[in-house]
Parts: sequence; C-alpha cells; structure tokens
Amino acid sequence: MSVSLSNDAITWEKLPDDFVLDDEPVENIDQPLLAAALRESLELSGLLREEMLVASNFGLCATVNGKIVVKAPDWVYVRSVAPLLLPQEVRRSYTPHLEGEVPAIIMEFLSATEGDEYSVKPTYPPGKWFFYEQVLKVPKYAIFEPIAGLLEVYQLDSGRYLLQQPEANNRYWISEIDLFLGVWHGTKGQRTGYWLHWWDQSGQMLLWGEELVAQERRLRERMAAKLREMGINPEDV
Repeated sequence: MSVSLSNDAITWEKLPDDFVLDDEPVENIDQPLLAAALRESLELSGLLREEMLVASNFGLCATVNGKIVVKAPDWVYVRSVAPLLLPQEVRRSYTPHLEGEVPAIIMEFLSATEGDEYSVKPTYPPGKWFFYEQVLKVPKYAIFEPIAGLLEVYQLDSGRYLLQQPEANNRYWISEIDLFLGVWHGTKGQRTGYWLHWWDQSGQMLLWGEELVAQERRLRERMAAKLREMGINPEDV
C-alpha cells in the first residue's frame, strides 16, 4: 500500500491508551550501550534540561491517512516537550507538534540483520527513512555502523536528506545541540570497539563518568608528585 502525503494526510494525535506497542527486544547488546553512552556525557556535562526528551528504542508517533504509525529509533533528542499532566503519568510514546517540538536529531545503529533505516519507499507502514524525512521532518538523521565505525549524518534540505561531509577532524557539527558528533575507538565498561562521542566547539571531548573519574585520579597523582618534589607529604595536606 502506497503512502500519499497530501496536506491533510498527516495529523498529530495522542497515542490511545489501549494501543499495543511492539515489545520486541533490541537486536544486540551494543545498541543500548551506545545509546546510554551518548546520553551519559550530555547529562554529566549539564546539557540535559527538564524540558528535554532523550530516549532510546522509544515510540515516535504520527497519524498518516488515518492510520497510526509508530517508529522507535535507537536514539532520539528533542529540545522541548510539554510536561506530563499528572505526576504519576509515564510517557510511553511521543507525538511531535501535539506534545512538543519535532526531534532535533534521530540516530539508528545498524546491526547484522537487515533493517529499514534506509527505506525511502512510500509504503505502509513506511520505513524509517521515509518516516523521519517525509512525515516527522527531522532536521538531522545519523546512521552508525558500530562494527566498522562508519558514521553517516544527513541534513534535511528542501524536504530531502542530503549526506553531510565531516569537518577536518572527521566530526560532524550538530547545530541543533551545539556539539560535534564523531567516532571514538576504545573501551567503556566491558565493550571495546567504536563508540559515538560528543565534542564541544573548542574540541574538548564530553567525558563519560569513568573518564571523569580517571581524569580526577590523574590530577590527584600529579598533585601528589608535585608536593613530594617540594618535600611535602601529600597525606599531610
């Protein structure tokens, strides 16, 4: 079934309470680790505010030709969402325009199994690419292949996604977050491989918790060594 996008084809309606969301497990262990790492460095750097929505494997909704479409990207960042009406209410999905802004950036992490991250066909239900580009109109779409460390960043331009070229340092400027996004190879926790990392405008990497701890430890060690050179016992300070 082809998806026709006339002016009134897309509406923004709250997901019904009885709507059954897919409850499929993530495709591999890397996906939640990569998503959590992206959020962690933003949070520790004080760049996450209460009105923002940062989530992984979380349903984004739109109604197309009277039918609800839900896609759950591996990582999504929304700058401003409306607060929940009740303190005990749990956000189980997000409908742009109705509940807040359109996501500023969406990321998908490729796995060994074939998915629809590149699907541009106007079928029903539409593929992720078509949904993000033509329905939600998300400004930035990033696709990351973690095994080889390949990152592609697309910018919405005149209604179509265009592949962006990285900066000289092989990072991409994400103006919607005011940060660079790039690939880093190393170990976090029990996983060694390629990760996505954030850098600020000055080129400083936004650190994860374990990196901050290691940085603080190195600082203490250098300070202790300097005190010893001065004939001072660090334990006496």
